[in-house]
Amino acid sequence: MTYRIHDVPTGGGTLRVGEWGPDDPAAPTVVAVHGITASHLAWAVIAEAMPQVRLIAPDLRGRGRSAGLPGPYGMARHAADLEAVIEALELPRAILLGHSMGAFVAVVTASRYPDRFSEVFLIDGGLPLAIPAGISKEDLLEATLGPAARRLSMTFPDRATYLEFWKRHPAFADEWSQAVVDYANYDLTGTEPELRASASLEAVRQDSMDLYDGESVLATLAELRQPVSLMTAPRGLLNETPGLYSPNEIERWKAKLPAVAIREVPDVNHYTIVMGAAGASAVAREVLRH
Repeated sequence: MTYRIHDVPTGGGTLRVGEWGPDDPAAPTVVAVHGITASHLAWAVIAEAMPQVRLIAPDLRGRGRSAGLPGPYGMARHAADLEAVIEALELPRAILLGHSMGAFVAVVTASRYPDRFSEVFLIDGGLPLAIPAGISKEDLLEATLGPAARRLSMTFPDRATYLEFWKRHPAFADEWSQAVVDYANYDLTGTEPELRASASLEAVRQDSMDLYDGESVLATLAELRQPVSLMTAPRGLLNETPGLYSPNEIERWKAKLPAVAIREVPDVNHYTIVMGAAGASAVAREVLRH
């Protein structure tokens, strides 16, 4: 398996894209979309778990090495960027994989470009999020993302301090690995002693509003022509229970969306379902079955 990068022209500049897998255009292809403050390196462990597959993953507009791309942001804009990647790399019909906010991007992309994708896998995202009681729309970002959003306003004197920040993160208490180190190092931008996370806070703010647009998301999901699967994590962003979707919510969605195959990946949180060994193996097995 090889790893290579591409810079794809899109509106306002170039989109950084990572690619893992065989250097063979005929290999089965997966297009993977990361979460709201992440980068394409969130998919490295899953890519290693299925080396026979070409896994194509961009840094979304406003994140990673695509952080300099201008807004407006939002799911439709990310979908257009994905279409630009598919065109530039001349990708065949692929499986579409989305984690967290990337799952919402996947839903919109599959709806707008249905002939591009054979199947859609949503990983702990893609279904409308419940708005906590007493929380205004303006406070949703903090209520939902908490430390993940605050990190974008912080500065760090050196790389060791940033790695220590991630090492103390509850989600990685039992899952610290070289993949997480690589992910964290890639995330940094700037110069010492004022290093910071690469994701644009404004991009995150704009994109987060689309995660609560329940009726629009449901209508789009209902119209998808591709088979759709959702894999959920029982624990959340801070390793807390319940996860992003409570057991009651999952049962409600199963009743409301019978065409969506929903299953829980045991003993993972919102991060380790893609970046931990057990979670990545479970996702890779499910994708390879298809």
